[in-house]
Amino acid sequence: MPISVDIDVMLARRKMSVGELADRVGITPANLAVLKNGRAKAVRFATLAALCEVLRCQPGDLLRWEAEEAEESEAAAEAEGADGVVDAVDG
Repeated sequence: MPISVDIDVMLARRKMSVGELADRVGITPANLAVLKNGRAKAVRFATLAALCEVLRCQPGDLLRWEAEEAEESEAAAEAEGADGVVDAVDG
């Protein structure tokens, strides 16, 4: 999944447990675990805002985008062209 969740990093920085964060945000520890482990399909803005408020951080501290390897492979193949020769570019 191209979106990575870094809640663990902020929990460690704030010296806070998953249970404490779940209680303070108002979600179940199970739902927080789903989000924390990257298995969530969506997150409500209200939940994201509550996480940021409790952890005293910005959404970008909790979420980051990573390119998927398949997309990188396709982009590299396209850059090489059909004959496998990389075109030179003057910089």
